[in-house]
Amino acid sequence: MSISDTRLAQIAARFSELEARLASGTLEGDAFVTASRDYAELEPVARVAAEVVSMRGELESLQTLEDPDPDMRALAEEEVIRLKAELPEAERQLAIAMLPRDAADVRPAMLEIRAGTGGDEAALFAADLYRMYERYAAEQGWRVEMISVNANDLGGFKEVVANVAGAGVFAKLKFESGVHRVQRVPVTESGGRIHTSAATVAVLPEPSEVDVQIEDKDLKIDIFRASGAGGQHVNTTDSAVRITHLPSNLVVICQDERSQHKNKAKAMQVLRARLYEKMREEAHGAEAEARKAMVGSGDRSERIRTYNFPQGRVTDHRINLTLHRLPEILEGPGLAEMVDALLAEDEAKRLAAMDA
Repeated sequence: MSISDTRLAQIAARFSELEARLASGTLEGDAFVTASRDYAELEPVARVAAEVVSMRGELESLQTLEDPDPDMRALAEEEVIRLKAELPEAERQLAIAMLPRDAADVRPAMLEIRAGTGGDEAALFAADLYRMYERYAAEQGWRVEMISVNANDLGGFKEVVANVAGAGVFAKLKFESGVHRVQRVPVTESGGRIHTSAATVAVLPEPSEVDVQIEDKDLKIDIFRASGAGGQHVNTTDSAVRITHLPSNLVVICQDERSQHKNKAKAMQVLRARLYEKMREEAHGAEAEARKAMVGSGDRSERIRTYNFPQGRVTDHRINLTLHRLPEILEGPGLAEMVDALLAEDEAKRLAAMDA
């Protein structure tokens, strides 16, 4: 995909303008915040654009070089060959940098994992997935805070919700949403038979209070006594919180903290993320054609990945990628290869859609 010289000049001019405005010292408040954000978004594009401009200029000057020295002409011809080989990749990188970005990509995310079909084995697999994401997050330098968990007696998770904070969390984790299937011999199986179980993963961008404004009149808040594993305090204090958002009928329960106030704050955090995702889904509904270019549909009911223990493989069905590195992937570090492949496929499909 070739970007015109006029477009490259526009990028350079806009970047220079933002640099000058930020250096002037005259911007304050919202104006400074907006200019800083625009500068940060444009900087990687401007950097690659400048490289493309430099390579095109060098190529043009070498192709028009008229030097009587045969050695100099030979060197120039070698350089022309090199530039012609490298320029298409630089232009491709620029096209990728110019692709429209999801505004939510820079946000932290709410990670929700729920056991599906398979009973206790599904809950154990849900716990395995949670630990996989926790370790992957640590590799990325992100911070994971568990919001709520509903555990079973075997140490599995019927449901777990966590906040993942750091740079570019949603951008990297958004393609994890969907049904994850596991094929293995459960610890509860005495006959050695392979069972298939599943867990559902949802990754929601976390909004700010400005993005989603919730009015008190729209909430029904119930306080009750917590139940289940969690320590001696659980059944002795009315600390659990259930919040119902009346307009949408969304319900969030949080009972992990000793403090009623902390449980309410965490429940509101989850509710805000779910409402924000609902808003995004409604907006995407009007952009159905654009969403077809994405990797997968983003539907949480879509089966996206299979973890096959007997064969030691993990297959992502959306991009037909199979990696025989199951232990490394579940340990966290190996997941990076899968995530990077999904991001590359998404970029490729969106570039193809632009070319079309």
